[in-house]
Amino acid sequence: MMKTKKSAAKRIKITARGKVKHWSPGKSHLNRKKDRKRLRRLKKAKVLTGQQAHNYKLLVPYM
Repeated sequence: MMKTKKSAAKRIKITARGKVKHWSPGKSHLNRKKDRKRLRRLKKAKVLTGQQAHNYKLLVPYM
């Protein structure tokens, strides 16, 4: 039986079509020195592709 890696499960979501969606780190503190464009970009979710997505799917087999 495979176990889900909880640290990975908290950072990603598997979409209905099987894509791996994640959110960027680095937006919770020390934001005064980051410009608005950068903070806007960090808010958005991104989709992982290729080998990186495959590796995450192995870490969270039941999502």
